Amino acid sequence: MKNVKIGKDAALELEAAAAWYEDEQKGPGSRLVSNFEHAIRLLSEPHPPLTPLQGKAGKSGAKKLILHKFPFSVIVYEMEHTIAVVALAHHSRKPGYWKSRLAP
Repeated sequence: MKNVKIGKDAALELEAAAAWYEDEQKGPGSRLVSNFEHAIRLLSEPHPPLTPLQGKAGKSGAKKLILHKFPFSVIVYEMEHTIAVVALAHHSRKPGYWKSRLAP
């Protein structure tokens, strides 16, 4: 089992997205947080359902876990004993903005 570390930027993105959903309608923001927490639990399991990313990001070890019922993916960088959550990335806004957060 790997340790999951949530980066500050990813935590702020979750907070902002949840607040936006709650401003629109009561309920979806808390469901987004619950889905994110479920994703974190999946990441800590021995074989998390991660999809490798394409291009340079994928070659550096970046992978994603798509959230259920929300247009977001949890972007992670997998290391030997740790999975670092680097972003909560919207599927169509600012593609690849998080790439500078990946380890060299």
